Amino acid sequence: MAKKNLSKEQKETLLETLRNRFSKNMNRHKDLEWNPIERKLLENPEKLWSLNEMEITDGEPDVVGIDEATGEFLFFDCSPESPKRRSLCYDYQAWNARKANKPEGNAIDKAAEMGVEILTEEQYRKLQELGKFDLKTSSWIKTPEKIRQMGGAVFCDRRYDTVFLYHNGAESYYAARGFRGCLKV
Repeated sequence: MAKKNLSKEQKETLLETLRNRFSKNMNRHKDLEWNPIERKLLENPEKLWSLNEMEITDGEPDVVGIDEATGEFLFFDCSPESPKRRSLCYDYQAWNARKANKPEGNAIDKAAEMGVEILTEEQYRKLQELGKFDLKTSSWIKTPEKIRQMGGAVFCDRRYDTVFLYHNGAESYYAARGFRGCLKV
């Protein structure tokens, strides 16, 4: 398994990027200050590694609030379009079921490899309250078990200034559909 630590230089570069993004987008986290977030990140190097994975796939992770149940800071992918982890079917079961033209992988396993979870519908809608995302792309979201058991999966996007929830076969994949990650720190 790959080492999940960043070099000192990578850590400094990432923290500077995150600090600058935090400052430029205060509407996403009005009542929060950067210093406590940075302290928490430095105490959790594996979380920094996950944020770096989000960053290098053009996810533009940023703090969007605090998980009220746990008190953890929430980072979501805040890139205007779905990050550059696309052409993925929903999960391993769907990937494995494809007989031909298998994609490179699947969203659920890729998120787990990165140490993040894909957004729920509620989280996706919260993100859309902070800006306009996925105007040209779409993002897989956590699919309810009943839908998944029937072979489906769900995704969202924003069109006509409205957030839409759609369905597809879980084995489908498209160049314009990826997933957005959530990391709790």
